[in-house]
Amino acid sequence: MFGDRLADARRYVALLADAGVQRGLIGPREASRLWSRHLLNCAVPAPLLPAGVSVADVGSGAGLPGIPLALARPDCTFYLVEPLLRRTVFLAEVVAELKLNNVRVLRGRAEDAVTGVLQATDGGADVATSRAVAPLGKLARWSVPLLRVGGTFLPMKGSSAADELQRDAAELVAAGLGPATVLPVGEGIVDPVTYLVRAELLRRAEATTKPQAKATGARRRRGGRKR
Repeated sequence: MFGDRLADARRYVALLADAGVQRGLIGPREASRLWSRHLLNCAVPAPLLPAGVSVADVGSGAGLPGIPLALARPDCTFYLVEPLLRRTVFLAEVVAELKLNNVRVLRGRAEDAVTGVLQATDGGADVATSRAVAPLGKLARWSVPLLRVGGTFLPMKGSSAADELQRDAAELVAAGLGPATVLPVGEGIVDPVTYLVRAELLRRAEATTKPQAKATGARRRRGGRKR
């Protein structure tokens, strides 16, 4: 899975079990199952990434899934998007410790990180992934601005991925995504398998929130009260 970067994967596990637990990024009960539940679970989608793509990891947290994927796919470039300072400090330390030249840490919410991704890529990342961040519909709204048109929305989900997709399918379409499918990966490697939702970004959704915000501001300037 990790090839000649296996030693770095082991070092990452050690960092998660030590500083990751101490700083509250990983629960203490997770320390004994970091390989099976976290590293391998996050790395098994690596073969699905085309050669040399750019990947945005939305809500990276302790670096999952971005860092395991970056270790497994050194030919790809990864942007770890995370709003909390203590997490980005940890991520920066891990990137430096493991000498991950294909990883960049971006502090901020997904909408704040758009500029950083767009400046470093040709119109946006090729792939946007995530793990245990938000419901699928909300995740699509956060991820799509980071993607180039034609890019792939590829979040990791649990065994209820198909039900979640059925529930939020309209939100994915509204975000500009095409038909979505659920892919189980890692059979024979991880148990349970990892489920991915995959959809292509067909178009940019029209912004609808800014005009409303301006109208609200205008009403307040005229003396209107918020009800």
